[in-house]
Amino acid sequence: MKSKKLKFGIGIGIILAVVAWEAISGFQQSKTYYVTVNELTGGRTARERVRVGGVVAPGSIERRGGKVTFRLAQDANSVPVVYVGTDTLPDTFVGGAQAIVEGEYTAQGEFRAEKIQAKCASKYQAKPPGQAQATQDVSALDGPR
Repeated sequence: MKSKKLKFGIGIGIILAVVAWEAISGFQQSKTYYVTVNELTGGRTARERVRVGGVVAPGSIERRGGKVTFRLAQDANSVPVVYVGTDTLPDTFVGGAQAIVEGEYTAQGEFRAEKIQAKCASKYQAKPPGQAQATQDVSALDGPR
């Protein structure tokens, strides 16, 4: 009888150890830090899984087959990025947009992105005075009465 209880206890212990190991390793993999392009190119970050934020260089986006390449820039520094993910890129992903890429920085100085987040464009900001959008007269749209 004690033998069965001991085996059951060992089995439960192994299962709990596996579950704990999976939880800890999953947490470690999801833990990515946000760095800037300057920090990445300055070598102040480990060259492992990382998040990088910057501005998509205007005119640098190239789509070839299932691969998208572009440059992520900050000040005078830029990093070539190759997107190898399977998700559809957001509509706000255009030249000049702020973006955060997540992936790995290779020894060759290329960033292999698995995820891309693009910040919403400034189209929702108020226009400066004097550049107000023209509005149509609603009564003219009603037609003759």
